[in-house]
Amino acid sequence: MMAAKKRPSVTKTSLPFDEMQLSGGGVRNAYGAYADWLQTTPPEVLSRKHAQADILFRRLGITFTVYGQDEGTERMIPFDIIPRILDAAEWSHLERGCIQRVDAINAFLHDIYHDQEIIRAGIVPAELALANVAFQPQMFGVDMPNKVYAHIAGVDLVRVGEKDFYVLEDNARTPSGVSYMLENRQTMMRLFPDLFAKHAVAPVDRYADHLLANLQAVAPVGVDDPTVVLMTPGVHNSAYFEHAFLAMEMGIELVEGQDLFVGENGVYMRTTEGPQRVDVIYRRIDDEFMDPLAFNPTSMLGVPGILAAVRNGWVTLTNAIGTGVADDKATYVYVPEMIRFYLGEEPLLNNVPTYMLRNPDDLKYTLDNLADLVVKEVHGSGGYGMLVGPSSTKKEVEGFRQRILKRPENYIAQPTLALSTCPTFVDSGVAPRHVDLRPFVLSGKQTRVMPGGLTRVAMKEGSLVVNSSQGGGTKDTWVLRG
Repeated sequence: MMAAKKRPSVTKTSLPFDEMQLSGGGVRNAYGAYADWLQTTPPEVLSRKHAQADILFRRLGITFTVYGQDEGTERMIPFDIIPRILDAAEWSHLERGCIQRVDAINAFLHDIYHDQEIIRAGIVPAELALANVAFQPQMFGVDMPNKVYAHIAGVDLVRVGEKDFYVLEDNARTPSGVSYMLENRQTMMRLFPDLFAKHAVAPVDRYADHLLANLQAVAPVGVDDPTVVLMTPGVHNSAYFEHAFLAMEMGIELVEGQDLFVGENGVYMRTTEGPQRVDVIYRRIDDEFMDPLAFNPTSMLGVPGILAAVRNGWVTLTNAIGTGVADDKATYVYVPEMIRFYLGEEPLLNNVPTYMLRNPDDLKYTLDNLADLVVKEVHGSGGYGMLVGPSSTKKEVEGFRQRILKRPENYIAQPTLALSTCPTFVDSGVAPRHVDLRPFVLSGKQTRVMPGGLTRVAMKEGSLVVNSSQGGGTKDTWVLRG
């Protein structure tokens, strides 16, 4: 199945959808009570609250690492004190759409490591899956508990209209950011308890409980009281704060590869009281570094022999080895067809129309319209390796053109969507800034989504890039209960 040849309209001159303000004046229902409060709150109060939030984040050590920065690696993520607010109906649609999408992705991952029916049906090209750098043939035929591979997934959404939400990409390997979602909520509740008294905001504080329950639910067969650990690459990893935070919230051990070993019929954790068997490992380490005997022989982060332990059913890794196939931005194109094929349903959430530059027609169109498109590396992440045509210089566009010509199969292109805006507290006061949304989807015995997720905001005026590595910030996401 080839990428659709319909030429999507480029919206760079369109006015973005404002999630609070109505075009004819007034505010949308979800923001009614909040807008009244904001209008009567002096600017100096907002400035003071912003400063207090900054102090709280610094005390908690909420940072992330930017690699390759001369001025240092540790940075604070900018936090916006103005929440993004969704009503119950808006959230219900997003929730059902995210669950549907992740269920289909899990079915796809099980299929390509077993019968490969979707390939034999001619829906997904064999080379797209089997020649994918993230495909791990060592996982072929391995049965995962409950057929779940992406136990924790993040679905990146953008909004362009009242009822128009699009999926930008799927994160099925090690989606990050949930700790910021939880800390954002805690910070807002400390700073604005009066606002929570006026709004029926759906809670997110049980995320760790649900995550632990889902991890326990995918323990190896026959394990009644599973031991779960969270495996981190260590303190220098960009998301180490999140690793430590989640382990603490779940009440489980935070371990590194050197703390684990494969022994007789199992994987064990070194403790002061002797070896303790481990049944489920929530790993935040890429496939390549998990097992030096199977993947990168120079890796010091993993556990020798752990792949054999997985194949023997002694331990469950979450997310499973090989889930990166579903992270691929070329695979993304086929998710709507996966939903139809595996679930027999029509997709509830739309993809952004996408050009696969491996296709000659798509390549030609993209090169002819490069200044109007967003171009992304198929395996890229974090806002790196991408071109936002309308906000790039002619020199940058031409430089990227040469990169595409060298390896067109390594890129996809999409129209420049006019991402919705939300009111945001910036140096000049309250102003609209572009946002996206990453709901977190947990799969175990059942699939569930925490209400809201992580809203990322482009703090720079006019910027469409919300990634923290590119200067973006975060804000609390309120889902109002109906």
